[in-house]
Amino acid sequence: MSSSLQSLALQIAGERQNGTLKRLRGTPLPKSSYFIGKFLMVLASSLGQAAVLLAVGHLCFGVRLPVDAAHWLTLVWVYALGVAGCSMLGIAYSNLVRSADSGAVVMLPMMVLQFISGVFVIFSQLPSGLQAAAAFFPLKWICQGMRSALLPEAYAGVEPAGTWEHGRIALVLGLWAVAGLVLCLRTFRWKGREDG
Repeated sequence: MSSSLQSLALQIAGERQNGTLKRLRGTPLPKSSYFIGKFLMVLASSLGQAAVLLAVGHLCFGVRLPVDAAHWLTLVWVYALGVAGCSMLGIAYSNLVRSADSGAVVMLPMMVLQFISGVFVIFSQLPSGLQAAAAFFPLKWICQGMRSALLPEAYAGVEPAGTWEHGRIALVLGLWAVAGLVLCLRTFRWKGREDG
């Protein structure tokens, strides 16, 4: 989420503020190339971060890597849907960020989501109201999917539903990716507000 939503929102806001987007729009570069490039940048950086985190976690802290092909596949599809959805949301969210210096506008909601989505606190130990609020956002489902790929099957019973809910995870993350794409298509601006 930080590689996609946070970095894209701030980068694109900065490029809008300094006029880069406005200049790009005037070139023969297809508009889709800009977004494909951003997505590939997010994919490369998030893959690198994931690899380092898994390696350090496994080597230094005994984190259990997926034990079979099915668990690796779960890790891959949850990762792919999470990156796709959060990238779309990051591009759409860039419209609310005035400049690359507005980090708090992006960081504050992300920190709150991390605390209520099971990143820092065991999700099942959160009050039911916070669980319900977190279930609306993609991070809760990304975390649940990652837990299902990395934890033994017995841990599924600790989830509020008592199961990993792979179908629901795929549905929610897919819906967020589609919703993010629709938001991008409807709201993306090449010029800043002050440019008219």
